[in-house]
Amino acid sequence: MQDYLREYLAVHGYWVLFVWTFLEGEAGLILAGFLAFQGYMHIAGVIVTAFGGAFCGDQFYFYLGRWQGVRLLGLFTFIARKFRKALRLIERYGTFVAFVSRYTYGFRIVLPIILGMTTFPAFKFCWLNIVSALVWAVAFSLIGYLFGKGASLVVDDVHRYEQHLVVVLACLIAAMWLFHVVHAWWRRKPARSRLKRMQATGTAPRVTSRKD
Repeated sequence: MQDYLREYLAVHGYWVLFVWTFLEGEAGLILAGFLAFQGYMHIAGVIVTAFGGAFCGDQFYFYLGRWQGVRLLGLFTFIARKFRKALRLIERYGTFVAFVSRYTYGFRIVLPIILGMTTFPAFKFCWLNIVSALVWAVAFSLIGYLFGKGASLVVDDVHRYEQHLVVVLACLIAAMWLFHVVHAWWRRKPARSRLKRMQATGTAPRVTSRKD
């Protein structure tokens, strides 16, 4: 099984990681870092691949917003719902938003698209994206790698317990994701409470349909 996994990752591992980081990110990158510690991949290759995927992904989303932003707002409701909040973040934090967009839960793809719809300079976004993608790739690759390193200090034969460690790592990643979900839900709680009070008193805005 280990030989098959090694051969599979040698052929497909890096392009799968590239696509993963192009679209989303942290979970697959942390796992790739752990596999690098196990010898299935090279940590330098993991970092370079993740950097390339993350950088190309955000550049794509930025120019997608610049060329097709208005159309996307009409096609995808999740972008339209977050449009105003993203604009407030951009107005409030400016350049910093371009740097941390990949670290923001729920805005990873939306922020570059909306930045592309603004007058934010393309060259400035590019160099900020380079720095941000590099820091992101190194940090999350090393999280997985150091997880394996730490496990080797506790377990004599890491390869023997490899499947168990993958399960533990997956649980830790799931816990991180759950924390983000709960945190986002908790932050929206005051808004939901206000809406319920408005509905109870009959002051909530009504949405009316109109036929052209």
